[in-house]
Order: sequence, then structure tokens, then C-alpha cells
Amino acid sequence: MDCCICGPMAAIYRPPRNTICSPCYEGSKAIIAFLNDGEHAAGDGEGDRGLVNPRGLTKHTNVSTKGMREAWQQMQEMRDREEVANQRAGFLEQGFGAAWMEGAHTDIVVRPGSGPPIPAHKAILAARSEVFHHMLCSDECKAAPAGGCVSLPELAHDELSLFLAFLYTGTLDAAAAATTTSASERLLHALLVAADKYDVPFLGRACEARLAAAVDPRNALRTLEVADRVSSGGALKERAMCTVVEHAEQVVFSDEYHDFAVRNAGLCVEITRALLAKAAGAKMA
Repeated sequence: MDCCICGPMAAIYRPPRNTICSPCYEGSKAIIAFLNDGEHAAGDGEGDRGLVNPRGLTKHTNVSTKGMREAWQQMQEMRDREEVANQRAGFLEQGFGAAWMEGAHTDIVVRPGSGPPIPAHKAILAARSEVFHHMLCSDECKAAPAGGCVSLPELAHDELSLFLAFLYTGTLDAAAAATTTSASERLLHALLVAADKYDVPFLGRACEARLAAAVDPRNALRTLEVADRVSSGGALKERAMCTVVEHAEQVVFSDEYHDFAVRNAGLCVEITRALLAKAAGAKMA
């Protein structure tokens, strides 16, 4: 069938030539349904404030259905809103990044487990982390003079520097630019644990995404171990566990597995159960 949307040449737009193939039809319906759902959800959160989008058009949340022309217009509006959001994020990142790089008007130092302390701003720490907020807003800290100190002994100097840089800029570019894969992995593990301990969920999600994308039989045990330590690592733990089970012979008979088993008896039980479940499923199939 010569589809009037994805066909090699435009069909004459008159019945019965304006035909549409099944993939284009299903895709169009899915796009319209997605946009309708998103508009209704936005309407529930906005109430009757009559928000205006970047093109100056007021959103109508009581429209039950749309055609492709209206769907395309809304997608353009979404692109405009995304551009405005990116500009706003860039503006904030640039300002906070400059404050971090220049170290201007710092009023506290953060001391790592090893290496020199790093100057920072109390307001940034308190705004980014509920744990820091409670630490710095206690009665003792309120009365303390500028130039106080907070210790994060579980982090090395380079790990602390990346942790603080993320609080200012919201990016992990420095961790991605690590000289070796093992160095990048170590930094991401440390940042993931710190994000969980100091309640910085955005950092935790960013670390989990990068670690999950890099899981392979060589690092699955290390990833599984660190994911088991954090409260938000369920998806990362599942990804690592699946990799261990899928490559069980390579992983379980490696030299690393012995030391892993000594430290993580509970995880070894979970691995054994997962392997038995896989074997039982294979027999039933």
C-alpha cells in the first residue's frame, strides 16, 4: 500500500488515494494519546491558573482528542518549553559553576578523609542536601562564625571535589573524563554511596544510570556490591544480578568472586537462588 505519510512520493489527497499504512496509523494514535495524557496530567497540577506557553497560547486541558495538526503544534510548543528550560538550567549552572570554580565568598570548608579541605558555601550545601540542611541549620551552626568545617571522612579528596562540583552544577562531566575506566567506576561508586548518605537523589540517579549502562561480567560483582549498599539501588542491583546470572561461569570462577563471597554472604545466597531459579526455568521449558 502506498502510504501518504511514509511512502516514497506524496499521494493525491483525495479518496481513496489518501491511505495510511498500519505503522503510521498506530504511531499517530500513540502520539495523540501521549499528548492528551500529558496535557490532562499538566491540567491536574496547574488548576485554573491559565498558564501560557512560550508561543503565547493558553493551554486547554478539557480537549478530549486532537488531530495530527494539533499534535504537531503541541510538540512544537513542547520543544519551545524545553529550549527555555535548557536556557534556564544553563544560566543557573553557569552562575553556580563560576561560584564553585572561583571559590568567591566561601564561608565553610569541607574536609575529606584524605587530602586538603575544600572551601564551599553553606547556602549551596543546605539547599542541595537535607542532611547538610539539618547539620548547618542546627543551633550550634547558627551561632558559629564563618569559616566552619564539615567532615566527610568516607570520601577521598578527588571524590569530594566531584561531589561538591555536582552540588553546584548538576553534572558528572568530570567523572566521565576520568583517565581510566577503573578510576571512573571508583568515582561513581563513591558518589553513589555519598548521594544515598547525604540525601542527594538526583546525583544518585545520575550515578546509577552511568553504572547500569556500563555493567558487564568484569565489573558486575563490584556494581552489585555497591548497589546493595544504597537504598535507591534496586534497578542497578537487578541489572548487575542479571549480568552475574547470565555470565555465571565467567563470574563465579573468577579470582574476584572469592573475596566478594567473604564480604557479601547474603548476596552470594541471592546469586545461588537466582541461578537455581534460572536452571529450574530452563528445565520446565
